[in-house]
Amino acid sequence: MAEKSGADLIDEAKSRIREIRAEDAVKNPEPDTVYFDCREPNEYALGHIPGAVFLPRGNLETKIEGVIPRDRKVLIYCATGNRSALAADTMQQMGYKDVASMSGGFRDWVNAGGEVES
Repeated sequence: MAEKSGADLIDEAKSRIREIRAEDAVKNPEPDTVYFDCREPNEYALGHIPGAVFLPRGNLETKIEGVIPRDRKVLIYCATGNRSALAADTMQQMGYKDVASMSGGFRDWVNAGGEVES
C-alpha cells in the first residue's frame, strides 16, 4: 500500500463529503443547522460562530454522539476547511446523514461578514 500524505487524506475526505462555501452559509443559512466548531480551544476562544457546538477534532470519535444527535443537520467548520472535511468524513462513517464541511472555514466566514462572538 502506498504511503499517503496528509494532503492526500484531506483530498480523499473532500471527495466523499459535501462542502458548503462559507459565503453561502453566511448569505443563505439553512434552518435548523447545528454549527459545529472542531478547532482547538485557543482558536475557539478568539472567536466563533454564535451558538456553535464546540468539540476539538481530536475528541470527535469519542464524544460527538453525546453532543450532536445523528438526525441533526450539521455544518462543521475549522480554520480553513481541512479539519472540518476530515470531521465530516468521520461523522458520515459514524452514521450521520446530513453533514457538510464549510469550505474556507472560519476565516472565510469572517471575511464574508458572518457574525462572530468571543
